[in-house]
Amino acid sequence: MFVQRLELVDYRSYSAAVVELEPGITVFVGLNGQGKTNLVEALRYVGSLSSHRVATDAPLVREGADRAIVRCTVVGEGRSIDVDLEITASGSNRARLNNAPVTRTRDVLGTLRTVLFAPEDLALVKGEPGERRKFLDELLAARLPRFAGIRSDYDRVLKQRNSLLKSARSSRPQENLESTLAVWDEQLSDFGSQIIQSRVELIDELRPLVLAAYTDLAPESGETSIDYRSFLGDDVGTSLETIKAGFYEAMASARKSELERGMSLVGPHRDDVFLGLRSLPAKGYASHGESWSVALALRLASYEILREDLRGGGDPVLILDDVFAELDVRRRERLAHAVSSAEQVLITAAVAQDVPTLLVGQRFEVVRGSVSKAS
Repeated sequence: MFVQRLELVDYRSYSAAVVELEPGITVFVGLNGQGKTNLVEALRYVGSLSSHRVATDAPLVREGADRAIVRCTVVGEGRSIDVDLEITASGSNRARLNNAPVTRTRDVLGTLRTVLFAPEDLALVKGEPGERRKFLDELLAARLPRFAGIRSDYDRVLKQRNSLLKSARSSRPQENLESTLAVWDEQLSDFGSQIIQSRVELIDELRPLVLAAYTDLAPESGETSIDYRSFLGDDVGTSLETIKAGFYEAMASARKSELERGMSLVGPHRDDVFLGLRSLPAKGYASHGESWSVALALRLASYEILREDLRGGGDPVLILDDVFAELDVRRRERLAHAVSSAEQVLITAAVAQDVPTLLVGQRFEVVRGSVSKAS
């Protein structure tokens, strides 16, 4: 799989830009603030419908415009697909595949699969649990687009249930409250159990791949580990029936506290991923370089999983956004070796010399929102 063409209209710093791409290595070189990250962010958005830099879509729309357009042509499995996304500063986004409108924007998920490495990835190790949950859920949605619908349904039910819990001090009779809560309990446990099952199964797949990738990147630093930490306990298993039964039990136990606090206290929205290094938590114990290596190992493991899923349809597109400047020479070379055989690698760098010589390919220069191919 590779991106053949990228077109931006009113996206971030670009009023208009068109970039023709090829398989292999592509490097975008430009000083900070020139717009090189905006290019790869747009492709990442096509693959995940989210930015790795901001939580909302509004900053993606160029100042003064009411919408941004991202168009790209994706080639894979012997055919090409045109993806058009219309991103609005407020309101609903729209999407088209091969010029045909899709019912829901998330219907484009799976058309382009990307794995992005960026400085923000350090939050996977050092940040809050939400960063790690997001990592799992985005990878699950990339593998199985219907997971995005399950997660969306869960968030909708969670919001409704929280609203009901907040209103528990009203004059509504207690028995009516309990019967209404029972409806939301059923839906929350249904969607939530599917999320937990999917996450646990994904962790089981990631575990040996993360260990292998970390060993390649930092063999002198010992072993790393990854485990799911659920409100149901560390040994939650993958049986949907068992998870759902535990979910109900946890909600019953937490009912009094939930009514007092007006919020849902159990569910996958409160789970975490444990990242270990030499049997200690990586968060708080790993050095800066070790934390970077753990984060990179997570992304490399993701890449291996998506590549296996494609099975002949090509590799996912690898994006390295200003990563090499954060690494020492040894880790640069090891990362370059790990990704050099990918079908398409897109790299951004402020200084061309930061990119290892192994990753030689076409090069673009980015200056004040203008993209030109280097001679």
